[in-house]
Amino acid sequence: MAPRTNKSARLLGIDGKPFDLTAFELDTQRVSLRLISMEYAQDIFMEFTSRIAKYMGPKPADRIEETHDFIGSALTAFKSGKGLPLVILERNTGEFLGCCGVNGEGKPQRPELSIWIKWSAHGNGYGKEAIVALKRWADTNLSYEYMTYPVDRRNNASRRIPEALGGSIFTERQSPARDGHMLDWVVYKILADR
Repeated sequence: MAPRTNKSARLLGIDGKPFDLTAFELDTQRVSLRLISMEYAQDIFMEFTSRIAKYMGPKPADRIEETHDFIGSALTAFKSGKGLPLVILERNTGEFLGCCGVNGEGKPQRPELSIWIKWSAHGNGYGKEAIVALKRWADTNLSYEYMTYPVDRRNNASRRIPEALGGSIFTERQSPARDGHMLDWVVYKILADR
C-alpha cells in the first residue's frame, strides 16, 4: 500500500490543489529562473564559496558529491510539493548567477524565500530582481498566508530585498551555522499581495 500524503504539508495553488511545476520558467528583464538540476552542479559547487556562505546556515561543499546530494534533496522536496528550488540565469547569455527558491517544508502556509548570488555577480541587483519576480509569481499561483525571509542582520544588501517587498521583521534569533560561526537572524514577514 502506498503511503498517504499529507496534502496540508504541500505548497498548494490558489485553488487549493497541487500543480505541475516541472516545466517552471520565469523570466524577468535580466534573469531567468529555472528548476534546479544536476546540469548546474559544477556551477553551484564552484560558486557557493565561504565568501558567499558568510551570512548563511549551510557551509560550502568540500566535494562535488555534496553538491549532488544537495540538488537531489532539493528535487526530492520539489517532487513531494514541499519546495521550488531554482537556479538564476542571466537571461540573454544563460550564465549561472545563483540559486533561489520557495521552501514550504513543514509550513506551506508560511513558506520561506531563499537566495544566493555568486560573488562576481554581486552589486547588480540580480537577487532583488529574482526574488521580486518569484514573490509576484507566488502571489498569483500559491495559496499562502505570508512568506518569510530569514537573513543575518549584518547582511545589509540582502535585507534590502524583503524590505523592498514591504516585509517587516517579526522575529529574531541566533543560531550556529554549519561551519560553527554564529548567525544573528532577523526574519522578515512578507504578506501576500492579492
